[in-house]
Amino acid sequence: MRRLATLLITLFLASVLVFWILNILPGKPAQVILGTQATPSAVAALTAKLGLNRPLVAQYFHWIHGLLTLHLGDSYISSQPIAPVIGAALEVTGPLILGGLLVGLLIAVPLGIASAIRHTKRSGVVLSGLAQVGIAIPNFVLGILLIIVFAVDLKVLPASGFTTWSTSVTGALQSLILPAISLGLVEGAILARYIRTSVVEVLGADFLRTARAKGLRPNQALIRHGLRNASIPVLTVLGLELSGLIIGAVVIEAVFTLPGLGSLLLSSVANRDLITVQDIVMLVAATVLVVNLIVDLLYRIIDPRMGLRS
Repeated sequence: MRRLATLLITLFLASVLVFWILNILPGKPAQVILGTQATPSAVAALTAKLGLNRPLVAQYFHWIHGLLTLHLGDSYISSQPIAPVIGAALEVTGPLILGGLLVGLLIAVPLGIASAIRHTKRSGVVLSGLAQVGIAIPNFVLGILLIIVFAVDLKVLPASGFTTWSTSVTGALQSLILPAISLGLVEGAILARYIRTSVVEVLGADFLRTARAKGLRPNQALIRHGLRNASIPVLTVLGLELSGLIIGAVVIEAVFTLPGLGSLLLSSVANRDLITVQDIVMLVAATVLVVNLIVDLLYRIIDPRMGLRS
C-alpha cells in the first residue's frame, strides 16, 4: 500500500509540474492558431472558446477530471477528440518499444553473460569491446545505416512510413523491424555492460565458490545460484532502460517517419496544441512511474529479504 500511495502522490506532483510548465511558456495558443494577422478580439474570442481565459487552477482541475474519466479533451487545432488520436499513435509506438526491448534483451543477456564468463580471456575482451562499440553508436545514426543497407541497397525492408495493422499485419511488422533494431541495439549494448559487471561480481562470491566445491560445474553453479543474485542490479538498469526506450522512440519515429506518439508530440508542440502535449507527457510520465513500481515489486519476488528489510 505504501508503494501505491507513493505512486499516486508522485503522479499528482508530476501532473502539477507538467501543467504548470506548459502553461507558463510564452505565447497564447489562440494567437498561434489564428496567426499573426488575427485581431485582439478574435484572439480573445478563441481563447474564451477554448476555456483558456479561466483561472489556471480551474483549468488544471478540469484537465485532471478529464484524465480520470478518460476524456482527454479536444485538440485545439483540429477540434477532434484527443483519445482516438493517441490510441492510433500507440498502435505504432507500443509495438516499437516492445520490439526494441526484445531486441535489447536478445543482445544483452547472452553477450553480457558470455563476456563475464570469459572476462579473463581474449574472447571476453572482444565481446566486451563489441558492447562498447554498440554504446558509442547513436541510435539515429544506426537507423540511417540500416536504411541504407536493408532498404536502399538490399530492398528487403521499407525505409520509412507505417502500414497499419488493419491493412496488413505482415506489412506493419516489416515497418517496425528496422526501427526496433535501431532502438534496441544501443540499449542492449548498455545493458550488456551492466550484466557483465554483475555476473563477474557474482562469479567471485563465496556462495558460488561453495557451490563449486560441492561438485557443481561452474556453469551449473552460475545458473542455479548466481544468475538470481546477479539479476537484482540488472533489473534496476532494465527499468531505466525501458524509460530510455520511450524517450528514444521519439527520435527513431522521426528518422523512419512513423506516425507514433513521438511524432504526435513534436507536431503538437510545434502547433502549440497544449492539451495534446499535456496528455502525451502525462501518459509517458505515468508509464515510467508504473514501470518503476513493477521493478520494485519484482525485487521482492527475486529476493524476499528486501521486502522484510523495507
